[in-house]
Amino acid sequence: MAGSGRRVCLPGGGGVSKKPTIGFLGTGTMGNPIAYNLLRGGFPLIVWNRTPARYANLVAAGATALHSPRAVAAESDVVITMLMQWAHLEALLDGPEGIIAGLRPGSLFIDLATDPPLAARRLSQRLHEHGIEALDAPVRGGEKGAIERSLLIMVGGRREAYERALPIFEAIGKRSVYIGPPGCGQLAKACHQMMMAVTLEAMAETFALSETFGADPARVREALLEGQAASRILELHGARMLQHDWRPGRAIKHYLKDRANLYETAAATGVDLPLARIVFEKILELVQNGRGELDETSLYLTATRKTEALS
Repeated sequence: MAGSGRRVCLPGGGGVSKKPTIGFLGTGTMGNPIAYNLLRGGFPLIVWNRTPARYANLVAAGATALHSPRAVAAESDVVITMLMQWAHLEALLDGPEGIIAGLRPGSLFIDLATDPPLAARRLSQRLHEHGIEALDAPVRGGEKGAIERSLLIMVGGRREAYERALPIFEAIGKRSVYIGPPGCGQLAKACHQMMMAVTLEAMAETFALSETFGADPARVREALLEGQAASRILELHGARMLQHDWRPGRAIKHYLKDRANLYETAAATGVDLPLARIVFEKILELVQNGRGELDETSLYLTATRKTEALS
């Protein structure tokens, strides 16, 4: 790849105005369609994944596959990661074939995965010492949003770095929101998940109380949708909850990562999260009872203490 002539400057960085070469690590369920949309957007793309079969379609569409994270980073202007766990990213950062060994001063690192806010802050500082900008940019919208380019992207890092990355975000999502300094993108995602969980619990308790009292929960929901309690969660997830449809859109077990991120951040800031703790402990209970693969609306089962199985 060296001397290929594909190396270009990031928008706003001066020099040639071509689109930057992007190195993408983690082409799984979310990463693959995101990477594909970057190709569709005209970005030269280099890929790596532990399982080569997961990027075969990208190579067929024009991406270049290289043998290690270091090789990808060395040939890229922007390195993007989308890995399942923070530990997976940590494992790729260091060592002779790691990402950091290949990153060049002036390049940009973007983490699209949901990771701990404090870890994102530490990584940004570490990369800054090497002359590399970093953005924590977790997304919301799931696989469907990744495929349809309708993701919401919450971004932490330096404002200048965010502005340089805007063409990339526009190629993969519907909207990006600059939140603030390093770690703030991850903090916003953690808060989003906290709001989701707490609202799901309130909705579950509302329906359980309605049913036990003898009211039709569907009629209660209909009334609430016309008032100030209306929300997208009540509109979209409420219907699934009333249907007792626990087949996963998003499996409730995934909230355990959000639980860990929130608890760590709360401990570091000294902020108490009493409502969140109640709900996340109920989620933990569901997972420990073998219900982790059920949809997030299955919080209803803890509100009613019912034992419906997945239909």
